[in-house]
Amino acid sequence: MKRVMLTLAACAGLAAAAAVTASAQAVTLAADMLKDWQQQKGVMVAISEAMPDDKWGYKSTPAQRSYGEQVMHVVQINQMLLGTLGGKTAAPAINMKATTRADQLQALRQSYDYGEAVFKEFNDAAWTQAVMGPRFIGQATRVRIASFAMTHTMDIYGQMVVYLRLNGIVPPASRREN
Repeated sequence: MKRVMLTLAACAGLAAAAAVTASAQAVTLAADMLKDWQQQKGVMVAISEAMPDDKWGYKSTPAQRSYGEQVMHVVQINQMLLGTLGGKTAAPAINMKATTRADQLQALRQSYDYGEAVFKEFNDAAWTQAVMGPRFIGQATRVRIASFAMTHTMDIYGQMVVYLRLNGIVPPASRREN
């Protein structure tokens, strides 16, 4: 009987610990949005850093943006869209006319750091509130505007993958670790 009681007590303790762990790791809209933004920052910084300085001005065709211009396009769109979310965090002074690899990489990081600070301001309810987005989006939830920013960036990411491959560089996300 004593053994059964100890076993039941141990199981109850494990169940309580599991419940605490599960609630501490509760999935929320706000946490998911932040996690996606942080993950995208890692992906975008890695792919941006993959292009060497001597190929930073590379264009797949003369009519296309250069690699560095692709990076700055992401920065510009992020800044514009983040500014419509209604956050209290002040936008950083980013050099939108940056032309060097180092300055453009810094601008990219600043843009994502700003976004992270803004995202942290919103709880689940705030993410679902309507705000006025840019003219081409209009009134929309914060989630929709932030999601547009992230999907737009993934479009640019796809173009950057092609730029790397045309230069014989395997994109970081495609590299196999041995």
